[in-house]
Amino acid sequence: MADRVAPPRELFGTDGIRGVANQEPVTAEITLHVGRALGHLCRRDGVDRPRVVVGKDTRLSGDMIEAALAAGLCSVGVDVLLAGVLPTPAVAFLTRELQASAGVVISASHNAFQDNGIKCFAASGFKLSDEAEQDIEQMVLHVDEDLRAAAGELGRIKHLGDAADRYAAFVTCAFPRDLTLAGLKVVVDCANGATFRVGPQILQALGAAVTAIGVSPDGTNINRNCGAVHPQQLQQIVRAESAHVGLALDGDGDRLTLVDESGDVVDGDEVLAMVGAEMLRHGTLKQATVVATVMSNVGLEVALRERGARVVRVQVGDRYVVEEMRRHGYNLGGEQSGHVVLLDHSTTGDGLIAALAVLRLMVEHGRPLSELKRVMSKFPQALINVPVKRRHDLATIAPIQRTIERIAGALGECGRVLVRYSGTEPLVRVMVEGEQPAQVRAYAEELAAAIRTHLTE
Repeated sequence: MADRVAPPRELFGTDGIRGVANQEPVTAEITLHVGRALGHLCRRDGVDRPRVVVGKDTRLSGDMIEAALAAGLCSVGVDVLLAGVLPTPAVAFLTRELQASAGVVISASHNAFQDNGIKCFAASGFKLSDEAEQDIEQMVLHVDEDLRAAAGELGRIKHLGDAADRYAAFVTCAFPRDLTLAGLKVVVDCANGATFRVGPQILQALGAAVTAIGVSPDGTNINRNCGAVHPQQLQQIVRAESAHVGLALDGDGDRLTLVDESGDVVDGDEVLAMVGAEMLRHGTLKQATVVATVMSNVGLEVALRERGARVVRVQVGDRYVVEEMRRHGYNLGGEQSGHVVLLDHSTTGDGLIAALAVLRLMVEHGRPLSELKRVMSKFPQALINVPVKRRHDLATIAPIQRTIERIAGALGECGRVLVRYSGTEPLVRVMVEGEQPAQVRAYAEELAAAIRTHLTE
């Protein structure tokens, strides 16, 4: 056994491994060991010649991590299928389509370019279980040299030249064949990320008149003032070009933010409300249930309850949404942030499939997005991110807890307070929801100030 190469329990978070590229845990050395460990799991499943699909976004560090990961996989006798730059949901699809043993995405999603990460999918196309991630982590932390394959059993690397075309065909099939986007003027912001080629290609193939922005990646501009987290440029262009709709994807293409014809942002909760209400009307919303997270606006619950459906809430993270959906047989779920999971089509959040679901509503009903989104009325909500250096147990910090309890008491049954650590960034997220916008914002700022005083000093 060699010495461990990273501190215990610091590899996998809520969305795989993530951190600053070329710093632990996102180094070539650790990535190689992750590849070996994942490959060993694939071999342990009894597959004679396992194959793993690997995709990445456009970050500068992607090539380094891809090379290290592939080397680790090959070193234990696993073949590697390199899909190149493709969205996260494309890798999940290709893993199933090609009957691979696993899939890996090299991405840090909506984070800035200096971050990167590793997300793993099982052969089913769903994210690896917590148990599988723990197994990988233990093998990485305690390197076992016996995992190496014999010289004649090393894996090979193959480039998937048709990966993008396969994925484009798959996404297009989620849109009814008897419909077209002809006549729709669409602006799509690809965040200089993984969808920069395939996103506009799919929309154009379906007949839309497409203006594409965020399609000039240089390795360092992914998510920079663009994409699902920064839709301001998209809003301006939609207004300036009198477009019917704007679509903003994040760096790895699993998240969607919409902009209506007036330039107003439409978030994931509103997408869930629109799509959920339509599925309910057609009798395709399984068990009349939508899965959302604790961050979702209470207006989503009200809108669906009025139509005879319900919302089940889980902790933040699309993996927890999907787990709940699979556990109980639901087929629609997602997050306010724009992860929308349509399990009838995909095993994970897919920004392009979610976008097509909304565009379908616009075409079938002949109504603009600004009208369709009125299916839901939002309660005022304020969200503030507070940067932190370390994660303390918030429950043990009395001044913060007293502030939370006082604000929650003042809001009563018509409001909510939620304070949690981000699963992917060094942030505390403060959310306050209630009936009065000014009051909600004031309470959120008061609570954020308390956290800065007692947590960041």
